[in-house]
Amino acid sequence: MERKKRDVWSVISVFFLLLFLLILIYPLFGILRQSVYSDQGELSLAQFTKFFSNPYYTITITNSAKVTLVVTLVTLLIGIPFSYFYSFYRLKGAKFLFVISILCCMSAPFIGAYSWIMLLGRSGVITQFLKNYLGIDIGNIYGFGGITLVQSLKLFPLVFIYMNGAFKNIDNSLMEASANMGCTGVKRFFRIVMNLSMPTILAAALIVFMRAIADFGTPLLIGEGYRTFPVEIYSQYLGENGTNHNFAAAISVIAILVTAVVFFFQKWATGKYKFSINSLHPVEKKKPKGIAGVLMYVYCYGLCAIAFLPQVYIIYLSFRNVNGMVFKDGFSLVNYETIISKKRLLLGRSITNTLYQSIAALAIIIIFAILIAYLVVRRRSMMNNTIDTMSMLPYIMPGSVIGIALIMSFGPAPFGLTGTMLIMILSMVIRRMPYTIRSATATLMQIPISTEEAAISLGSSKLKTFIKVTVPMMSSGILSGAVLSWVSIVTELSSSIMLYNNKTINLTMSTYIAISNGSYGPACAFASILTAVTTLVLVAYLAISKSEDIRM
Repeated sequence: MERKKRDVWSVISVFFLLLFLLILIYPLFGILRQSVYSDQGELSLAQFTKFFSNPYYTITITNSAKVTLVVTLVTLLIGIPFSYFYSFYRLKGAKFLFVISILCCMSAPFIGAYSWIMLLGRSGVITQFLKNYLGIDIGNIYGFGGITLVQSLKLFPLVFIYMNGAFKNIDNSLMEASANMGCTGVKRFFRIVMNLSMPTILAAALIVFMRAIADFGTPLLIGEGYRTFPVEIYSQYLGENGTNHNFAAAISVIAILVTAVVFFFQKWATGKYKFSINSLHPVEKKKPKGIAGVLMYVYCYGLCAIAFLPQVYIIYLSFRNVNGMVFKDGFSLVNYETIISKKRLLLGRSITNTLYQSIAALAIIIIFAILIAYLVVRRRSMMNNTIDTMSMLPYIMPGSVIGIALIMSFGPAPFGLTGTMLIMILSMVIRRMPYTIRSATATLMQIPISTEEAAISLGSSKLKTFIKVTVPMMSSGILSGAVLSWVSIVTELSSSIMLYNNKTINLTMSTYIAISNGSYGPACAFASILTAVTTLVLVAYLAISKSEDIRM
């Protein structure tokens, strides 16, 4: 009987190994295979030669690397102080700051880009105001600077999420000991706090880097001449000026290699900071005082206000009268009436598909996360370590690459999944499962195995112990990772744009299509509904978890 119970987990391990070989390795192999064929169908490296021999294409890698590195640096520079003030000082309205900062990163990337165009574009509200009334010409938001601005303000909350957890793990006795040795203030921040938090800083930098380098919507809308490789992949696969699927596959392979190098470099760098901290005496928050306290409030509230401005402005525009691409004076519900009446079928289908796709994908992700976390933590083996490694592959793959891989592998017969709801859900599961898996694994590692052993010693079976004891104790980590996965799912663009059709369209795609067609009013209405949905999810999470922390 005991042997049979052990075999259940062995069967689960084999299931995940075969599943990941099918949905991860097989699509990657499909991309690799197509990348080594010339336009004439001959086996060669012509596509790679074409890419590296033409500066028109190689510049996309250089541009992506440049903007992503700058965005990562900027998010660390603005996110770490924000998190430090939040974690070490009793700021008034801290809960409000937390919610707003999280909402800043919980929207589709292109929505922020579109809003900033309306604010800082050539005819933007702020641009025209400064030029007409103050005589200041600030240029426009298009190009490298605009991409950096939009991505940095959207992604700095990810640094805040990570660093908030790290700062709470610092033992107050270490801070007191450093103070007794004369190390206080800014000096203590850099020599003690930053060094103790370095593994978390590297982890935060990695996730920002991966999110920024895979961003498709922002460079597409405001990049203009500043081309990045996710946009180039899209152009080569679905572009209006001709397509080349083999060349798109070759660029995808290069993109995977670039992100893989960064991922393994981060793992190597993190290995240089191997130590553990037990926060027996958490740091006590101090009350901000004097001019320093005023500056803290100005910095925290000012940063959140600027970062959240695009979403506020989108909601504002959704109630403005509009004629195509031009917003007119006056307010009304005409944009909402348009998507409800003229686009009623599209709106209803978009909302229904958004809920269906996200709920189905999240349910699968949660089940996968629970089982894989248990295999990795409680049943260590070569096979389970392989499963864990494969589950992280989507972490280093841009969404556009995953979209192309799924089309190439599962679009044709015998699968024939092109245009189906299944391929949309599959892409969302693949893209976002690493968040919940990592969160569930980290939580299970903190749960002593003696708890499960105690339940078994009292007569509970291993399966019953897993369901009744282990899973409930993992719930906080599962819920935390799940809410991030869910929000990432409903705002997914880079893979969905490759896979959707009119039957599987969702709110994110409806918003993007409306912007692309110049229907700015309905686009703002779609985006506002999407923002409302993500806000409700976050509020529900905070109410259920009774926590101010979201950990990844």
